[in-house]
Amino acid sequence: MRTVKTDVAIIGAGTAGLSAYRAAKAAGRSALLIDGGPYGTTCARVGCMPSKLLIAPAEAAHGVERFPGFGLQLPGDVIVDGKAVMARVRAERDRFVGFVLQGIAGIPAHDRIEAHARFVSDTMVVAGDTTIDARAVVIATGSKPSFPASWKALGDRVVTNETIFEWTDLPESVVVFGPGVIGLELGQALHRLGVRVKIFGRGGGIAHLADPELLAEARRIFGTEFHLDTDAHADVARDGDRVIVRHRGPDGEWRTEAFDYLLAATGRTPNVHDLGLEKTTLARDAQGVPLFDRETLQCGGAPVFIAGDANADVPLLHEAADEGRIAGENAARFPDVRAGMRRAGLAIIFTDPQIAIVGGGLRAARNAAGGFVTGAVAFDDQGRARVMQRNRGRLHVYAEIGTGLLLGAEMIGPDAEHLAHLLAWSRQLDLTIGEVLMLPFYHPVVEEGLRTALRDAYAKLDAAAKERRAA
Repeated sequence: MRTVKTDVAIIGAGTAGLSAYRAAKAAGRSALLIDGGPYGTTCARVGCMPSKLLIAPAEAAHGVERFPGFGLQLPGDVIVDGKAVMARVRAERDRFVGFVLQGIAGIPAHDRIEAHARFVSDTMVVAGDTTIDARAVVIATGSKPSFPASWKALGDRVVTNETIFEWTDLPESVVVFGPGVIGLELGQALHRLGVRVKIFGRGGGIAHLADPELLAEARRIFGTEFHLDTDAHADVARDGDRVIVRHRGPDGEWRTEAFDYLLAATGRTPNVHDLGLEKTTLARDAQGVPLFDRETLQCGGAPVFIAGDANADVPLLHEAADEGRIAGENAARFPDVRAGMRRAGLAIIFTDPQIAIVGGGLRAARNAAGGFVTGAVAFDDQGRARVMQRNRGRLHVYAEIGTGLLLGAEMIGPDAEHLAHLLAWSRQLDLTIGEVLMLPFYHPVVEEGLRTALRDAYAKLDAAAKERRAA
C-alpha cells in the first residue's frame, strides 16, 4: 500500500465528480479523481443521450400518422429496421461517451485513480493499493436502477436503462413497470417503433406531475396511444425466454400475457452502500444516504460533501454539474463553507406530447405564504399547435397572491421543453406575472398559449386582490 496526500479527494468521475474536480483545481488545490469505472457519465452512457437516440426515430416513424390530416400519403407503410435503429443508437451513444473519455484522458495521470474507493475515516479513503489522505472528500458516485429483488429471477429477461441500449435488435414485445421519466419515454418510443408495449405503475402517478388536472390529461393522452395502467395489480414470472405477466384489467378480470422483456423503470437508488460510510461520523437517512445541507452540500459538520445523483435530491445532469461545482469549491476552501447558487427547478420529459415541471410545480406553489392562483390554457384550440396537428395537452402556471410572483408551472403539451425554459428563466429572475406579460410574444407561435395561461393567472390575481380588499 502507498499513501498519497491531497487537498480534495473526489469519489466518482461522472458529471458531478468531473465538475467537482475542475472546481477544486480552479481554486488552486490538489485533487484526486477516484473511480472504479467504466468512465462515461450516466447521461452519455445510459441516460439522456441514448434515450433521445431511441426517441428520435420513434418520433419520425410516428409523424406519418399525421399525414392524412395534411392531405398527404405515403406509397406504403413505414418499415422499421430494428437492427439499423439499435446500431445507430449504440454508435452515436459510443460517440458521446467518447467525448467524455477524451475529457478524462486529458486529466493528468497523477490526478486519477481507477479503483473502487472505501472510507477508512471522514478524510481517509482506500482505493486499490492506495490510501488517500485528504483534507476534504466529495462523494459523487451516482445512482443505479432499483427494482424488486424477486425480479432477479427473470434473469436476462429483465432490462433497465443501463442494459436496454445494448440490444442489437428490437424485440416483439416489452412490458414496462414504472410510468416515470424513464419508463414513459422508453415505453412510448418502443411502441412507436412497432414493439408491443404495456406500461404499468402503482399509485396513479405519471412522471412527477402533481397537478390533478394534468395527471388526468396525461393518463387520457397516453392511454389512447398504448396500454397504460398507473395503478396496476400485477405479478410476473419467467417461462423459458418469456416474461409472464398476470394483471387485472379495467373490467376487474385477471389476464395473463407473455412478453419478451420486462423493462424495470421503478426508480433509482444512490450508489452509497458500498463506500464504507459506517467508518465515518456521517449521519445517514433510512436509505443510507448521508444527511447534507442542500445549499452547501456539506454532510453535517464534516469535511465531506455529496453531489449529483448520489444525494438523491434532484437527479438531473445540469443539477449534478452545479452541485459538483458547489461541492468542489467548498471542499477546496473548507472550513470556509458557503452556500452555492441553485437554479430554478426545471425538469423535462421527452414524451410526445412533452411533460415539464418548473420551479417545483404545484408542490412548491402550495407552500406559498400568501396562497396562489392557477392560470390555465388547453392546447386543443391553440392556433399554432392546431396548425401542426399537435394540439393536445394543458399548461398551468402558479402565481402567489399578493406579490404576483411567478412560482412555477406544470404542463403536458407541444414544445414543452421550450416553454419550460422561458418559465424557468422568469422564475429565476423572480419576475411577477405582470412582468412576464410585458415581454414579447410573436404570432403565430405556441408561446401564445403560454401567454393565455399567464393572462388567466393575472386576472385571477386581480380578483383575489379585490376579494381581500373587500374583506
